[in-house]
Amino acid sequence: MIRRLICASVGIGFLWLPMVYAGGSGAKWLDSFGVNEKNLSATGRNAYFILEPGYQLVFERKEDDATVQLTITVLDETKRVDGVETRVVEERETSNGKLAEVSRNYFAFDPAARGVYYFGEDVDIYKDGKVVNHGGGWLSGVKGAKYGLAMSGVPRVGDRYFQEVAPGIGMDRAEVVSTNEIVSTPAGIFVHCVKTEETTPLEPQSKEYKYYAPQVGLIQDGNLKLVRHRQTKD
Repeated sequence: MIRRLICASVGIGFLWLPMVYAGGSGAKWLDSFGVNEKNLSATGRNAYFILEPGYQLVFERKEDDATVQLTITVLDETKRVDGVETRVVEERETSNGKLAEVSRNYFAFDPAARGVYYFGEDVDIYKDGKVVNHGGGWLSGVKGAKYGLAMSGVPRVGDRYFQEVAPGIGMDRAEVVSTNEIVSTPAGIFVHCVKTEETTPLEPQSKEYKYYAPQVGLIQDGNLKLVRHRQTKD
């Protein structure tokens, strides 16, 4: 979700040495992180996740006859969740220009280890311009849910962690499978990208991949590809 604008290009003579994880490590999925929550901040960044007000990413994909667009914006707003002041990051999805979903996601940054943690989301699902449900919403500290890791300060091949721990609602988890991908998007060609494989025990057959570029953040989520990224305010 989420960066100042370096569009790295692949030049002649660049030596690419992939760091790829073959999978099947059997390593434990981390669901607690030893963080001093009193030190968490609502603003910050690491190499692959920017949590600074005004930062925006825009993605697009074709779906049947529709153009789906997802806009992720780090808002100049905070929300206290589970005792922590978190940054609000809005995700706004449209299909052929019609609003389909708006979610307000809550993140916090650890200045010590530079990890970004995910504290939940409030979700509005739209149909014909009206909110029809709030499926998928959860908050750390409510009904047994607790925060997960969105992006570590130093991703390493083989890292496995829960991004959200909301029993029965959201149990997304990620495994770092590569740290040196080259990814082409409408926004440019990016190098030294982190690739994660995302799964959930709630849907054992489900699997998707995300890619994160240095100093930009998320650049591809499944079939959604980055079309632009910018800082919307000084």
